Amino acid sequence: MNDRDVFEYALLRVVPRVERGECFNAGVVVYCRARTFVAARTHLDEGKLRALDPEADVTGVRAALHAVEGVCRGGEDAGQASRDDAGRRFRWLIAPRSTVVQPGPVHTGLTADPEAEVERLLDLLVR
Repeated sequence: MNDRDVFEYALLRVVPRVERGECFNAGVVVYCRARTFVAARTHLDEGKLRALDPEADVTGVRAALHAVEGVCRGGEDAGQASRDDAGRRFRWLIAPRSTVVQPGPVHTGLTADPEAEVERLLDLLVR
């Protein structure tokens, strides 16, 4: 019996000055349909942010990253997406946008533990 399920993930990128296109990874969103799981973890490197834009709104960027985590949690933290299922919330979060916090392309993998996968990817690709 296979105890591993397909999951999808996208990196969250901070693009301090959208017109320049420079970015760095600041989080990851993981979705596993088979387990009705969606979660995000973020880590903002303020040094990188200030290197790309010394006048960046650190508080605003941090708030945007925390908002993504809230949408994943669902409930009151999800705002308008509070009644959406995990898959819909994931699709909404990975939709392309031209803001300071942007999703990267979606990738897939196999996992037996989606929660652990979120932490593994954050450590591997963000921290």
